[in-house]
Amino acid sequence: MRYQLDLTLRQAEGALSRVLGAAERRGFRPLAVDGEAQADGDRWYLRLTVEGDRDDANLQNQLSKLYDCLEVEVSPCQ
Repeated sequence: MRYQLDLTLRQAEGALSRVLGAAERRGFRPLAVDGEAQADGDRWYLRLTVEGDRDDANLQNQLSKLYDCLEVEVSPCQ
């Protein structure tokens, strides 16, 4: 199943690689990444599309534990 993740991240070195690594370790394959920096230069807004057979609630829970991840929403792709 495909999921869309909407994330708000601190603009910190390695934040994106930690998010991608956590998703892959939980059994989700990244398909697309799109994002932009907030005008204040403090945050990134990231949209990540992943595919996997595991429970999306587990992925959301694990990503929310990352220090640089301020907010995460997971929704099924239509």
